[in-house]
Amino acid sequence: MFGTVQLPLDGVRIIDMTSVVMGPLGTHVLADQGAEVIVIEDRRGDTNRSMGIGPHPELSGVTMNLMRNKRSIGLDVRTPEGYEALGRLVASADVFVTNLRPGSRGRARVTYDDLRVFKPDLIYCAAAGYPADSELADAPAYDDIIQSASGIADLSQRVGLPPVLMPTLVADKTAGLVIANAIAVALFQRERTGRGADVTIAMTEVMRSYLLVEHGASAIPEPPLGPAGYARILTPERRPHATSDGIINVLPYDQSHYETIFRLGGRLDLLDDQRILTRRSRIENGGSLYREVAAILLQRTTDEWIELFRAADIPASKVGTIDELVAVLPLAEHPHGGRYRVTPPLTGQTASADVVRRHAPLHGEHNREVLAEVGYSAAEIDAFERDGVLYAGPS
Repeated sequence: MFGTVQLPLDGVRIIDMTSVVMGPLGTHVLADQGAEVIVIEDRRGDTNRSMGIGPHPELSGVTMNLMRNKRSIGLDVRTPEGYEALGRLVASADVFVTNLRPGSRGRARVTYDDLRVFKPDLIYCAAAGYPADSELADAPAYDDIIQSASGIADLSQRVGLPPVLMPTLVADKTAGLVIANAIAVALFQRERTGRGADVTIAMTEVMRSYLLVEHGASAIPEPPLGPAGYARILTPERRPHATSDGIINVLPYDQSHYETIFRLGGRLDLLDDQRILTRRSRIENGGSLYREVAAILLQRTTDEWIELFRAADIPASKVGTIDELVAVLPLAEHPHGGRYRVTPPLTGQTASADVVRRHAPLHGEHNREVLAEVGYSAAEIDAFERDGVLYAGPS
């Protein structure tokens, strides 16, 4: 564990009223950096608790890392007592995060204007699929839908394939990282000004910005100087290729990289090829150049190529599997779930079991502890449990 080491966000308290992956990932990043995160879960518990098989009914493999360093309270904020408890929690906190849609936020009375009554300098972060002023503001939005709405699914069409979704929750996770960054910036601003902030994250806008970093390309100037899309990577040839005994991914980027590969492959006729002579020509002719390289790669084994490419400082890698990525992670011991693999913090550090200050909580595990901290007596908490204001475990 960290022991006495002070983390960057020590002393920051976050009330997390999010679910699934996007919001929990954002607070996961902040929790790993020392923030005290209190998760408010509904009667069913967070959806990520059932995302895949886990060692405990409330602990999926996703939850064991996504919920680490957090505490959980099962609270019915729709009741007067539950809403009063929410107000006390917000008053004790620095940040409130939600991924309820705008209409739901209003009905639950958890808008910025509602909650800053309890904490005038509150950092409030609301994340949803679409901008609040959009006609789709209250439309349901999951990763699959946002990938299509934001242009991700169009990328495969640009390389002559049917529209497909990336087989990872790229929109959820990218938006989650933006949530963490936006909260950190707002906290820094509050240190300077003393003022809170109303931060809104729209997944479609996040992914639009994400996608257009390179794919805005020639379409960004007005009038456009060409179509959107970065030519070098919009080709089906940008992929791992076969060697004589396996698969390798190599990225010849500079002219010297291509010259080295052509020499190793006996293609001296290509050393003066116009396609490799300038950066622009390499970008525009990426597909055809990758096909030349693919033919050469068949001449040697994967290990032989890796050794040659490392010696020549050419970017290359074997194709790692997800199972291999998991196998090298360090182990920790969960009191309810047993041993599990610890993923690295999403702030650049190496994976280490030391990142775990608190193991992922069970649903409502910290009900009594958290409410006692904001002034409730044992008798009052008993009444909450009896009246269904608090809940724990699967319903």
